[in-house]
Amino acid sequence: MLSGWFENASEWLRLAVIFAGAAMVGFILAWLTFKAIRWYGKKHDYLLLRSVNSNLRTPMLWLAPILFALAAPSSLGIPAEKVATVNLLLEIAMYIAGGALFVQLSDVVSDLMLDRYRIDLQDNLEERKILTQFHYLKRVVTAVAVVVVIAFVLLQFDRVRELGAGLLASAGVAGIIIGLAAQKSIANLLAGFQLAFTQPIRIDDVVIVEGEWGKIEEITLTYVVIRIWDERRLVVPLNYFNENPFQNWTRSSSQLLGYVFLYTDYRLPVDALRKHYFDIVEQHEKWDGRVRNIQVTNSDRHTMELRILMSARNAPDAWDLRCAVREQLITFIQENYPECLPRTRVELPNGPLGDSLNG
Repeated sequence: MLSGWFENASEWLRLAVIFAGAAMVGFILAWLTFKAIRWYGKKHDYLLLRSVNSNLRTPMLWLAPILFALAAPSSLGIPAEKVATVNLLLEIAMYIAGGALFVQLSDVVSDLMLDRYRIDLQDNLEERKILTQFHYLKRVVTAVAVVVVIAFVLLQFDRVRELGAGLLASAGVAGIIIGLAAQKSIANLLAGFQLAFTQPIRIDDVVIVEGEWGKIEEITLTYVVIRIWDERRLVVPLNYFNENPFQNWTRSSSQLLGYVFLYTDYRLPVDALRKHYFDIVEQHEKWDGRVRNIQVTNSDRHTMELRILMSARNAPDAWDLRCAVREQLITFIQENYPECLPRTRVELPNGPLGDSLNG
């Protein structure tokens, strides 16, 4: 009896050494491989190799030992039934590590896409189109990968498979219930596909949503994050952009017309103000050279309304240019034509009171 126990113990110890040794060999080979990739990538400044090292190193350091440990028993002629439990655990770990590797592989592609299509340029419309589609597809692929990994793990257990076969009988009712419960989620998912390819919004678009000015920062499977100008974040569901009107200032181009309204007295010489405005805008770095103009757009019995038009490369430049022009034109009027600032006129009737005040 004691000798049998020692035989079993020695057999398990031998199997443990085989699995551990194979896993160690796999780990060392993967570690050396990524060490070489890191060295070569740094030496030659290859983005692909640097991205592979930073994104795939950790999942491969898990996956390689698992694969070597799985292959060891069969390569040494050990019967599969002796290591069935260990193989089951290793297969589950392999699916999880493989799924993580697949998800991280999409990050490698993302690094290459971000390097190829840069959105920190002035004219970045095409780049934002492509990156918006890619980011959404990446999230869909990640979600699908997680579901597939969970399915493969569950299929390793006989009881789960039997339970699944039993549930098929009631799949119709369950499908209706799940469909009703997930109606909004499915609608958002379909809206996401529509947004990704029709592209009423894109990453880094300048939009006005719910009265807030901001930029599209992130598009997920179910919602969109908008970075407001004061660094708040506005989160709205994807379907919002299919069901509600909103402003997109960079839909086809980032160029914008900015405007400033001034209200002055009728005595202001508009030509003098126009000449000074041209001098201001021509010297300003934010003006793109397309549009500059001053027009009297309205008048009432108190003031005349001046609209000052200017053009800029993008919304932030247009905002800064508007503020600078407004400030300098007001200063010009204050210093040169103070009598032309808006004022209220009162006409007093003839009579003792009027004569005394007028006199």
